[in-house]
Amino acid sequence: MGSVGTIILQRLALGVLTLFVVSIVIFVSVNALPGDFAQAILGQGATPEAVTAFREDLGLNRPYLERYLTWLVDAVRLDFGTAYSQAQFAEFAGGAAGTGLGTVAEMLGPRFQNTMFLAGVTAAIAVPLSLTIGVLAALFRNSIFDRVANISTLTSISSPEFFLAYVLILVLAVMNPMLPSLSVVNTDMTFGQRLNATLLPALTLTLVVTAHMMRMTRAAIINLLASPYIEMARLKGMRPMRVIVRHALPNALAPIINVIALNLAYLITGVVVVEVVFVYPGIGQLFVDSVKNRDIPVVQACCLIFAAAYILLNLMADILSIISNPRLRHPK
Repeated sequence: MGSVGTIILQRLALGVLTLFVVSIVIFVSVNALPGDFAQAILGQGATPEAVTAFREDLGLNRPYLERYLTWLVDAVRLDFGTAYSQAQFAEFAGGAAGTGLGTVAEMLGPRFQNTMFLAGVTAAIAVPLSLTIGVLAALFRNSIFDRVANISTLTSISSPEFFLAYVLILVLAVMNPMLPSLSVVNTDMTFGQRLNATLLPALTLTLVVTAHMMRMTRAAIINLLASPYIEMARLKGMRPMRVIVRHALPNALAPIINVIALNLAYLITGVVVVEVVFVYPGIGQLFVDSVKNRDIPVVQACCLIFAAAYILLNLMADILSIISNPRLRHPK
């Protein structure tokens, strides 16, 4: 248990270090973009005095290192500052920027909840479906079912997300009006209404992520079917499905957990296109709107959340793999 704790602490420290490096990359990349943010927000008609005052209110005239350290310390406390769009409103209203306004964290909160709801619905459909198809494809290897499953999943993963989304809209919202084409959700909706509005983007994401998990499950199980203990189980007269579920699947969990975690990370960080197509009010839609409006604090906060979610889920996959496979605790 002591070695497992040490490995987990090492992975946590590595995750924190990775997130720190990513935060530097995010801040430098966003602030290296060409153009004057204050001028872009206020417009070409703004006077030089107004632009200077606006830059001073936003703190854009301070040194880069000071701005980065301030942003990082505030981000650790989940304080991402005030959105430029809100500060612009204060400028036109004659008030001081950043006082008495909605913060970036308040903007991100409901959007992040919506994205997590979408990711949860997708995971609830995709993970059991992928594992079931993967196990059946391994059980009926080289059969018609195996070939159809492989071709179907390869087709879905080879198609762009927006194309799959439009095909589903055409089939399930236009030709057979069973689901709404636009995923408009709000806090007044019941769980059933939210689920109905979220189902079409969730099905799109399911088609995207199922192939990875299904093929990894199939490959991991087939790789173990030639093992001596599997042959022994067969010679004892166990049914093929029981051999796979009781003996092969538990030992194939490490690579399966890894690929599931990577796809769950994708459901949070890679939903931008799907949210834009379905006008889903998640963090991906907010990210696109903020990029168009050059709202730098919101862009930086979204990028940091994407990076933190990706690192956290990879960290969880690493730890679960180590726990499920004792051989990984002893690399030599």
